[in-house]
Amino acid sequence: MTDRIGIADMEVILGLMRDAARDEVMSRFRRLGHADIRAKTSALDVVTAADEAAEHVITRALHDLYPDALIVGEEAVATRPTLLSGLGDAELAFVIDPIDGTANYAAGVPLFGVMVSAVARGKVVGGVILDPVCDIAAVAARGHGAWLHDRDGGRQVMRVAPAVPPAQMSGNASWRYLAPEQRDAVARNLPRVMGSWDFRCAAHEYLMLVDGKCHFLLFNRTMPWDHLAGWLIHREAGGYAAHFDGSAYRVTDRDGGLLYAPDRASWHALRDLLFSAAD
Repeated sequence: MTDRIGIADMEVILGLMRDAARDEVMSRFRRLGHADIRAKTSALDVVTAADEAAEHVITRALHDLYPDALIVGEEAVATRPTLLSGLGDAELAFVIDPIDGTANYAAGVPLFGVMVSAVARGKVVGGVILDPVCDIAAVAARGHGAWLHDRDGGRQVMRVAPAVPPAQMSGNASWRYLAPEQRDAVARNLPRVMGSWDFRCAAHEYLMLVDGKCHFLLFNRTMPWDHLAGWLIHREAGGYAAHFDGSAYRVTDRDGGLLYAPDRASWHALRDLLFSAAD
């Protein structure tokens, strides 16, 4: 088994993701029946027949390509939580989010994505985020940069937005899952940046971030299927990210939050602004 995953490998994985998205996700979009949607932990945390079908197809295709790899799918972990325990030590693993933004998908809102990341010996070495509605994707391999792939086969280098002071930044702070004191501080201070929004879909928020269309993202929950691909693509596009306390993000981390910015200096300025106490 090897950790030498390059852009060509991730482009092959993008191809199988596109196939699964076309056949299992887009074919069901706005065609789901009541029996095709069920709640997991809340009315906004749902799973659909499309999530399960797409994950099954992607898992099978990855097993065909990498028969010895560990495959960690979001829906598989829901029924077999122990799958996560091997992620940090596996020679090679793939993490699948078959539909990120499932609440949007189930509601017929075209803001959802498919994400796959590759992990080797505890390091994220590849990532793909696919928007199956527009058929565009962000693709990265560790040390090989980040690339935007369009529906016609073209590709171009992705770069994060230039660094600016926090008052000139736009982005999203997903404050709902923060601890109460952090939530109060971020909600109070967020109007001090230039603009903020919430797509209810990390995949689309990452696509904006890594293509320089916004400056920052903030998340509290750090489940691997939600963030590994985006974290690597952002890093390869020149950005800087860390836990709220400034420590490095690792694939086994489940708490500590994540804050993204164009570079280290702007990260610290933004962290200080968003978490500052009331005057």
